Amino acid sequence: MAYQHKKFTFATDLYNFEILISGNTQFICHIKKTNNMKKYLLCVFTFLFSGLAFGQTYFPPIQGTNWDKLSPDSLHWCQNKIDSLYNYLDNKNTKAFLLLKNGKIVLEKYFGTHTETSSWYWASAGKSLTAFITGIALQEGKLSLSDVSSKYLGQGWTSCSPEKENLITIKHHLSMTTGLNDGVEDHFCTLKECLVYKSDAGTCWAYHNGPYTLLDKVIESATGMTINSYSTLKLKNTTGITGLFIPSGYNNVFYSTARSMARFGLLMLNKGIWNGSVIVSDTAYFNQMTHRSQEINKAYGYLWWLNGSSDYMVPQSQFKFNGPLNPDAPADMICALGKNGQFVNVIPSEKLVWVRMGEAPDGGDVPFLMNNEIWQYLNKLSCVPQAVSQPAIKKTVVIEKRNDQIHIRTNENIRQIQVYNSIGSILYQFEPYSEQFTIPNKLLNKQFMLLKIETVLGVTHIRKIVY
Repeated sequence: MAYQHKKFTFATDLYNFEILISGNTQFICHIKKTNNMKKYLLCVFTFLFSGLAFGQTYFPPIQGTNWDKLSPDSLHWCQNKIDSLYNYLDNKNTKAFLLLKNGKIVLEKYFGTHTETSSWYWASAGKSLTAFITGIALQEGKLSLSDVSSKYLGQGWTSCSPEKENLITIKHHLSMTTGLNDGVEDHFCTLKECLVYKSDAGTCWAYHNGPYTLLDKVIESATGMTINSYSTLKLKNTTGITGLFIPSGYNNVFYSTARSMARFGLLMLNKGIWNGSVIVSDTAYFNQMTHRSQEINKAYGYLWWLNGSSDYMVPQSQFKFNGPLNPDAPADMICALGKNGQFVNVIPSEKLVWVRMGEAPDGGDVPFLMNNEIWQYLNKLSCVPQAVSQPAIKKTVVIEKRNDQIHIRTNENIRQIQVYNSIGSILYQFEPYSEQFTIPNKLLNKQFMLLKIETVLGVTHIRKIVY
């Protein structure tokens, strides 16, 4: 590949500078003395510019299939461990997996009949794309986060009283804090009959798809364009991200290729800037989108999931779980998560982006566990000497009833706890990723009969609870 060079010249009373920086992170510095100059200044100057050069990120062309690649060997990744990752992904019904480092493709794998040009749905991972598009409309003055939603959706878009409905703003849609009841029969439904008052806007967090989907209508009303026309104009022409929002029942689901999904991750990695073109210039909004949006669910921004918080909440639940969302991922990871394992992971500290498309055995709305399992494989890719094996530690699980609560202790992290009733139906499911967990008293009843506990090392314990 031929690299382009950039030349910078400037002068001071003492020195004339000529800097030549190339796209392959090499640079040449010519300094002409107009007065006496100490040699160490040249060293300092060289150091500063070398840091700038090596910090450059690669961006693929807007059109075409050419995309620079980086060899896994250059990162000291072992092929056999990459194969283990691919085997895991294949067994989990994956269709596509891409990993970028500094914008360049390190891993790219398609499974079955899926190819580089195959389109697939993003499911709830598309929520994060909608949040980004909302930021574009915001910076263009088309809307404000404090705008009451009824300004764009019309009065009476919910079943709430006018007073309660007018508490709901665009910010509440983005942060999942509309106060509308996610416990309705169909939380995807966008009809007013399904949008029922639960609490004042901003006072509770609930992963509710209906209010989210209506953000598309907010954007369309604010911009005077369809969501597809607006996203194509603002993203496709500047970043090469292609795809369409396609109606599916009440939902509006985004479909694209895996590479377009990776382009979106790269755009997020670079804080809304694509190869010098500023797509989202509102840095305040970008920071709000990618950081905690409220104090109720610390692991949620504006339709983005956040790692590294002290606790987190999950869809259709008001319980808080201790620890980070994905304990095996870097603390600064942000991610878009969708049903059946549609994932975009962005890690600024490592200049890393990876995406996964496909189906998933568990079929959960937001499969946190699978995202973390992929991280467990990624963390093992490095070719480093194996530590000397230690004697096996006996696996123990202790279950105690105290103060009408169930206390569970293990000597390894608990991957999953499932609570069954006497006829084999699952009443509750938890994924604590810690060595201790307590099932609260208010969850216990006479139907509570069986506990199934699975640790991160795959050890399963089943325990009957008698009252």
